[in-house]
Amino acid sequence: TRAIQSKMNEVRCLGTTPIARSLEKAAADFPDNTARNVIILITDGIEACDEDPCAVSRALQAKGIILKPFIIGIGIDEANKYSLKCVGNYFDAGTPETFDRVMRVVIDQALGATTTQLLLLTDDGLPTETDMPVTFYDQRTGELRYDLVHTMNLRGVPDTLQIDPVYTYRIVAHTVPPSVKENVVLEPGRHNVIALMAGQGTLELRIEGAVTAEAPVPCIVRQQGRAETLNAQPMNTAQRYRTGTYDLEVLTLPRLAIPDVVIRQGRTTPVSIPRSGTINVAATEPGPGAIFLKKGNELLWVVDLDPRVSKNQFKLLPGDYRVIYRRNSARETVFSIIKDFTVASGRAVSVEL
Repeated sequence: TRAIQSKMNEVRCLGTTPIARSLEKAAADFPDNTARNVIILITDGIEACDEDPCAVSRALQAKGIILKPFIIGIGIDEANKYSLKCVGNYFDAGTPETFDRVMRVVIDQALGATTTQLLLLTDDGLPTETDMPVTFYDQRTGELRYDLVHTMNLRGVPDTLQIDPVYTYRIVAHTVPPSVKENVVLEPGRHNVIALMAGQGTLELRIEGAVTAEAPVPCIVRQQGRAETLNAQPMNTAQRYRTGTYDLEVLTLPRLAIPDVVIRQGRTTPVSIPRSGTINVAATEPGPGAIFLKKGNELLWVVDLDPRVSKNQFKLLPGDYRVIYRRNSARETVFSIIKDFTVASGRAVSVEL
């Protein structure tokens, strides 16, 4: 410490800021033996000698000469801060109090190990959720800082992470929907434990008696009370979701709404629907028309016939239906044709018009 103070007392300000050259010269000051070489650069200005400090810093780091430098800016304009951030970990110290705090943070970070454990908690408060991508964002700027897959170590506990304590973080565990923790501050030089609620269960969607060769049918998953689509999960698949209540909409013909599906912690919620049947509609010639689901005294529209062709084929859920059709050449409504038919699961039915 005395040697550093003595050297600093010899420094005389000459009114210029040769940051790139300073980094190059500083790299030569380290001993040859293996060490943790750290540069702390304190500056009140940006590069003033038409050199590239960012390139110099990257080159020194790539060669293993130094770790990523620490840059402490004093009175740096907002527009000029970006040019220093590429050099290393940038800290803004606009006041003596801030400078003192930043110096302590930098020294703690440079000389002491900061470790972090992220606990993904079940609804019961147990840290057993794992195996999901996690992202750490800079809370202030929104910049992405770390991406990782949450992992349990050989002892069966969350793995220890090396996370820069300088930033305040917004942590997102990529569950469906995401699990988020805002304004996470780490203590430099210490072991930090972060807990994040991320309880999950599994939604298993099945079509009864489905054949694998059939085209996949998507199911729209929404959080109860929300209009936006959370996921389009294919039938005959399983997907983990955060615990809670969901509304499903299967994109069959007709569409099938399944409300109030509850996902519970660590459990599988099975949801099955009947297999669709096949309806073949054959007309004497093309024409306008549609198929309707008979529900009591109401007719609910299901799908239009293609007016350009005389033969149509659809996959329909089991139920009672009606087709209403008129050939293109007919010019009177009396030529409208109405036929009722029933669709059974996995069966084919033909309707001639």
